[in-house]
Amino acid sequence: MQWTVSDIATAVGGQVLSGDAAASIEGASIDSRSVGAGQLFVPIVAARDGHEFIPAALEAGAGAYLTSSGADAGGTAIAVADTAAALSALGSGGRSRLTGPVVGVTGSVGKTSTKDLLAAVLSTTLRTAANERSFNNELGLPLTLLNAPDDTEAVVVEMGARGVGHVADLCAIARPTVGVVTRVAGVHLENFGSIEAVAQAKGELIESLPADGLAVLNADDPRVAAMASRSVAPVLTYGIEKPADVTAANVSVDSELRASFELRTPWGERAVTLGVRGEHQVGNALAAVAVAGGLGLPLDAIVAGLSGASISALRMELRRTESGAAVLNDAYNANPTSMAAALRSLAALPAERRIAVLGVMAELGADGDQEHAQITDLATELGIRVIAVDTPAYGSEATHVDGIDAAVAAVGVVGAGDAVLVKGSRVAALERVADALR
Repeated sequence: MQWTVSDIATAVGGQVLSGDAAASIEGASIDSRSVGAGQLFVPIVAARDGHEFIPAALEAGAGAYLTSSGADAGGTAIAVADTAAALSALGSGGRSRLTGPVVGVTGSVGKTSTKDLLAAVLSTTLRTAANERSFNNELGLPLTLLNAPDDTEAVVVEMGARGVGHVADLCAIARPTVGVVTRVAGVHLENFGSIEAVAQAKGELIESLPADGLAVLNADDPRVAAMASRSVAPVLTYGIEKPADVTAANVSVDSELRASFELRTPWGERAVTLGVRGEHQVGNALAAVAVAGGLGLPLDAIVAGLSGASISALRMELRRTESGAAVLNDAYNANPTSMAAALRSLAALPAERRIAVLGVMAELGADGDQEHAQITDLATELGIRVIAVDTPAYGSEATHVDGIDAAVAAVGVVGAGDAVLVKGSRVAALERVADALR
């Protein structure tokens, strides 16, 4: 998205300190290591003061930068009172330039995969922009809007939350026309306090939709389904277990964990094979179908998008070692719902021996120990050995180790007939185990 420096200053209530006010700027970045030529650099004041990296951003090719320190590091500078607030304001201004649908996706689990699948489906017909990885907060969301090309016809934005009101704040910037809620689960309870507060927060997306918009809700989750009463927009439901507008029948999973099913929609029926792994991705795919179908995309294009889709890194990545062992790397994050789904995926892999290398599931609140113990019980039921890394929470039936090297050693020599799952919250960074095993 292109701006002039003076337009940026006006949008954020700032002042051009130096440089060329008529210069053209395209997109924005908060990272001096990845800022692109001609982009706006926005230094964020956090644990490190981003103003320290303005010279590096200019050297990398940044066309202009914001500053709240008053310091002029050369180049083209725009003075603002608060750089983070200015980024939000600029993102809101960028949203005003978009004329096509803006789809917001939120939920306790599945929102990144749903975002990826939805972007793949919409891209078959519309020029589509979506947030990178999990850029789903007050910084990542405006960056997604600002980095959308000028000819963008649809935007997909993921919305995360760590408390009531956070999604509403993101909606004030993105002003979504379509909203998807995947699931409400006991995630980040240390911040929310209760699952009812989680439901309240996720439903803020549905409350933000205009009357001519579209709400897409998971019929299999009662708390999500109940959000229909909070919508002034029409509602489409999706699900497998409960009656829904968009549903799947005869679901099966092949030896590479790719799911096939019969898709049933108000617009027709089709046979579908997903390009992504895990039976739990079927529900996420149905959400993408509901959005795309509701927007009028042809059903054949939707199915093609699902078959060719890929999802963000460190999610259900299946690789084989030279010795023939299967390593399932799902280490981006973890909560009880996604952990159970990953264990069932491991159990579905053809193998004689199955091992789950698990890290902590963070931010579960007072019930954390119980949730971890239930995961160990599920693994035992599925015939999976648990190796717990740097956490005692999985209980006495798990093998407990400290550190990545000890985890790899505990797995031992693997070969054909072995399957290993690696999963934990982001703080555990267990992808290092997967890398070592491969």
